[in-house]
Amino acid sequence: MLLTRVMPCLLLRNWGLVKTIKFDSPKYVGDPINTVRIYNEKEVDELIFLDITATKNNKQPPFQIISEIASECFMPFTYGGGIKNIEDAKTIYNIGVEKIAVNSYALENPEFISELANTFGNQSVVVSIDAKKGFFGKYKVCTQGGTKASKFNPVEFAIMMEKMGAGEILLTSIDNDGVMEGYDIELIQSVSNAVNIPVIACGGAGCVEDFKDAVKNGGASAVAAGSMVVYQGKNRAVLINFPDRKELEKLLS
Repeated sequence: MLLTRVMPCLLLRNWGLVKTIKFDSPKYVGDPINTVRIYNEKEVDELIFLDITATKNNKQPPFQIISEIASECFMPFTYGGGIKNIEDAKTIYNIGVEKIAVNSYALENPEFISELANTFGNQSVVVSIDAKKGFFGKYKVCTQGGTKASKFNPVEFAIMMEKMGAGEILLTSIDNDGVMEGYDIELIQSVSNAVNIPVIACGGAGCVEDFKDAVKNGGASAVAAGSMVVYQGKNRAVLINFPDRKELEKLLS
């Protein structure tokens, strides 16, 4: 049994899945339903779906797509994107989603996290934090798909979100996103040491050893991967895949 959760983090744009590099240049990588079916066969334990256009375009979550994903998905999954009220959250939970991730709106309205946690339970609320390193090596939390820097650094914002009732933090390095050269261990370590809730490391995974590095050296409770589980080879040929379970068990059990 894996002691560390390893999950694909998949980006929704309209009816398709895309992958970015440093939150830019999204490239189509496949159909979400077919992708879910592949991960079912590979016995993946958990999935994350993030809609990268809902908040930017001020749209509601794509309930129909979420419903279709839920009907095909054998494993628990988290959905994030465009969630700004309890009614939409309730609809998503009723569809069959186990956890909701909130990103930009958590910064705009921190009390919304408390409202979600009080209504549905801390365990079902994930705060997604996108962090970018500035010119002087200081990290800032960014919103609106990484385009807008906030006044908060990831550590202080994670502490605030824990106090508000978040059950988990999904921590993504914008600088490492899609690069496949390893996680930002400094970033992961700083946030993991500051909170008592699980931190999911995201952004940069290129091999299974990177998972171990994020856990052993960064202190992450779980790891997420994007490019590594949708591409193959240096030319980034699209291939929906997942690491061999025996290899994961050897490194992470």
